[in-house]
Parts: sequence; C-alpha cells; structure tokens
Amino acid sequence: MHSDLLRLIDEVRANKKQPPASGVTRATRLREELGFASLDLAELTVRIEERFGVDVFADGLVQTVGELDDKITRAGKK
Repeated sequence: MHSDLLRLIDEVRANKKQPPASGVTRATRLREELGFASLDLAELTVRIEERFGVDVFADGLVQTVGELDDKITRAGKK
C-alpha cells in the first residue's frame, strides 16, 4: 500500500480534528471505519489527484482503502 495514501488519509482526518488512523488495511472502509462523509471523500479525491495525478472516483464510488490503492497503482502503470 502506498505510504503517501495513508498520509493523505491522515491529513483529511486531521482537518476533522481526528487522530491519525491506526490499523488501516486494504479492507478498511472509508465511510464506515474512517468516518469519511461526502465532503471528506471530495477532499481526499483532490489530494490524491494532486499527489498521484489520478481521479480515483472518476469511474464510480470507491469503498475501501485497497480500492483506492489499486486505482493509484493502475494509473501509475499506464
């Protein structure tokens, strides 16, 4: 998993005055486990696009950290 992705997740959490996420795995759910609302997901999308150059939500919703990581990885291989 990209360490930069975890850092971006923690940056969004910090903006919500939440502590860094612990125990994040590929199966960690963005809404249910990390508590991300729509605006948080939008912020995360912008941060990912700035860092990795990919809009991970362009072709639909992403539910887990692993799905984000997969899209970032696939975009890097193009």
